[in-house]
Amino acid sequence: MHEPVMPVEAIDLLAIRPEGVYLDCTAGLGGHTGMIAQRLTAGFVIANDRDALSLELARTNTVEWKDRICFHLGTFGSLAEAVEQAGFDKVDGLLADTGVSRYQLTSAARGFSFMADGPLDMRMDQTRGRTAADLVNHTDEKTLADLIFQLGEERRARRIARAIVRARPLRSTLHLADVVERAVPRTGHLHPATKTFMALRMAVNDELESLDRLLATLPVCVKPGGRAVVISFHSLEDRRVKQAFRTSDVWQVLTKKPMTAGPDEERANPRSRSAKLRALVREAA
Repeated sequence: MHEPVMPVEAIDLLAIRPEGVYLDCTAGLGGHTGMIAQRLTAGFVIANDRDALSLELARTNTVEWKDRICFHLGTFGSLAEAVEQAGFDKVDGLLADTGVSRYQLTSAARGFSFMADGPLDMRMDQTRGRTAADLVNHTDEKTLADLIFQLGEERRARRIARAIVRARPLRSTLHLADVVERAVPRTGHLHPATKTFMALRMAVNDELESLDRLLATLPVCVKPGGRAVVISFHSLEDRRVKQAFRTSDVWQVLTKKPMTAGPDEERANPRSRSAKLRALVREAA
């Protein structure tokens, strides 16, 4: 069963009105989308995602409220277009969960995880862009080390990059994980390849740049008096969200500190352990 992260907190902070219009920027498997739709009577949800397969699963998982949901395939850069295509100028609330969905992580064919062997893909949109295989097999050692250090915050990045270059061509997720583990043996509870995989995924999908586009489009999409809730899963992302929220002159911050999942949710949904939630309300005109 799909469990959205911090569902109660996110929905409460959106302050949903039954007749309101809402935008779920990262529909994933439809968890948050469905929770919003349940609370509407004459309202509407625009469910956006750049992963076509996830969006189809979200459509199936929310079929009970299909009359209240419009699905849109696109990036954060096309959110204003999604709102316009649905027939609205702006929305009453916006929610973005920037993490990888359970479907993406557990599907070996997507290449996001080393829990099972699969191609080194990692693209959220499999119709375009470079793959993780392109990065590990064709990036020079210094650039690869910088990428792993900066995006994965991996202190042993140079050793890992050197091992990757020497092991080329890297053929699959398990091949890469094995190369990393041999270069930097396990010292704690995390698998040694965890941060490297995260860094590659973030690079493949331009995740920080995409987040910047999301933060820039908030005033374009959210009407005065409307709310925005952003859930991030990486310290680099949370710092960007925090900075954008603090420097804006059209928003009031609702969360002085980021909200985190409680112990019960962390036990039931391990994905929530690294989540940080921040929320804003746009000042009335």
